[in-house]
Amino acid sequence: MLDIIGPLRDGILLSRPNRFLALVDLEGQTVSAHVPNSGRLPALLEPGKTVLVRPSPRADRRTSHDLVMVQHTTGLVSVDTRMPTLLVASALRAGLIPEMDGYDQVRPEVVYGQSRLDFRLSRQDEECMVEVKSVTLVEQGLALFPDAPTQRGTRHLRELLHAHQRGFRAVIFFVVQRRDAVHLSPNDPTDPLFGATLRDVVHRGVEAICYRCDVGRTLIRLDQRIPVQL
Repeated sequence: MLDIIGPLRDGILLSRPNRFLALVDLEGQTVSAHVPNSGRLPALLEPGKTVLVRPSPRADRRTSHDLVMVQHTTGLVSVDTRMPTLLVASALRAGLIPEMDGYDQVRPEVVYGQSRLDFRLSRQDEECMVEVKSVTLVEQGLALFPDAPTQRGTRHLRELLHAHQRGFRAVIFFVVQRRDAVHLSPNDPTDPLFGATLRDVVHRGVEAICYRCDVGRTLIRLDQRIPVQL
């Protein structure tokens, strides 16, 4: 569980001129907000949506606010791609992920091959490489990843497979930053290569784990594991 740094203010999304910039109406004033997510965020960052923003503490920044969440019809959705890694790190150290309990060391941001993977976990009899992916797209209970083509994500899968073939345990860990997901599948229409690679590496021994989140205005936590359907 992580606290959401506030205070958060409700605004209305006016537009998203580029991936990392949103224009938001705050009580009649147009402010610029940094979007900490390079994905397309379909059905979320649409003009007219209620969004939750917080002021930036840095006066020298181009944008005056950060866009933190979107009020969707099914509840709040966190759009910050940094949050899942922080959530998993906190849960690992607290022993709150049963499938990954019992490791003595949790090392973040480990270079492996041509990539930087999120975690390397160690215990006496096992080393485990973990890559965390943020998921925000859900359609009728089905969480889909990715929401935009991701060569980087496909490369991470191949690095995990290589680690597994060298004797590591290897895990791709999806975090759905909303609570309305029932299961997760690869988003084949958006990125068929990622989907094909995910199926291949899981068939060959990489583990796919997915948790959905309980999201509130003041905190976010991993809620429960949901199935990954390939």
